[in-house]
Amino acid sequence: MKKQLLAALGAGALFGLGLAVSGMTDARRIQGFLDVFGYFDPSLLFVLGGAVMTTVVLFRFVLRQPHPLLERSFHLPGNDRIDGRLLGGAAIFGIGWGLAGYCPGPALTGLGVGATEALWFVPAMLAGIAIHRGCARG
Repeated sequence: MKKQLLAALGAGALFGLGLAVSGMTDARRIQGFLDVFGYFDPSLLFVLGGAVMTTVVLFRFVLRQPHPLLERSFHLPGNDRIDGRLLGGAAIFGIGWGLAGYCPGPALTGLGVGATEALWFVPAMLAGIAIHRGCARG
């Protein structure tokens, strides 16, 4: 268990560092990337392209292994259907990302680098999570 926690901490720290170095913690840069008909900022295409290429190459290699290094088996989603819940959730996520310039990972990293937008976004995100959990139970 200790190895898994250290691995998770290391992976999270590396991910957060990558987000900070790449500029993903700057909400204005994200909004500029999404503003294709205004002040478009294409710099994040390199970040997204690098992430997609890394995933395409390494994901196939990783899944050929009998199991992860610190687990007995892979934990992959079993549902591969595209339904209304998936599309609705994706739409809400995309609208929120475009309006705020943040999604959860960069928002949490933004707190660490002192981004003022993250100070209002993270509490709103946590409130949304709590509301969703409350609705899902009832």
